[in-house]
Amino acid sequence: MKSKWIVLPVVAAMLTFSANAVSFAQTAKQDMKDAGTDTKNAVKNTGHGIAKGTKTAARKTKNGTETAARKTKNGTKKVVHKAAHGTAKTADKVENKTTPN
Repeated sequence: MKSKWIVLPVVAAMLTFSANAVSFAQTAKQDMKDAGTDTKNAVKNTGHGIAKGTKTAARKTKNGTETAARKTKNGTKKVVHKAAHGTAKTADKVENKTTPN
């Protein structure tokens, strides 16, 4: 009778540990799958972020280049007009001084 009471807990412990080992193996496999999926999603998100940043940088560069070209054009016109005005003003001053006496 005593041997029956000793064998029963041993068998129960063996069944418990073997069931845990099987469930642990299935959990580890699923954990590995989840880790792979998480890595894949992280790479996708990073790629989308880089693409968005690249597009934004390209757009801002284009806008900055257009602004610089426009400002340069306006500045050049301003310089040309001021130089022409200065030349005309100087020509008027010199015109009276160059007449023969």
